[in-house]
Amino acid sequence: MSYSSIRDIATDGSLMGRITAAAASESIDNPESWVASRMWQFAAQPGWGDKWAYAKDNWQVNANPDFGIRTDVISDADILSAVQALNGGN
Repeated sequence: MSYSSIRDIATDGSLMGRITAAAASESIDNPESWVASRMWQFAAQPGWGDKWAYAKDNWQVNANPDFGIRTDVISDADILSAVQALNGGN
């Protein structure tokens, strides 16, 4: 895991939108602010930085450089699991 990848994840608007959608689906009040205040914790989830770095280093960026929108980088299951964990397991 690189800190550079964690920074990239924490500041990615598309990924933040996907996480916010997951938070809303879990009935978290004010999902946008809830996610925004935890974005660095999401970015530091185990394995996320490695997945991001792998994609950045090995995939053709020209195909779709927006890694945050790509479910083959950070999956919806990864996001849901992190949302639930950061919401106290609810």
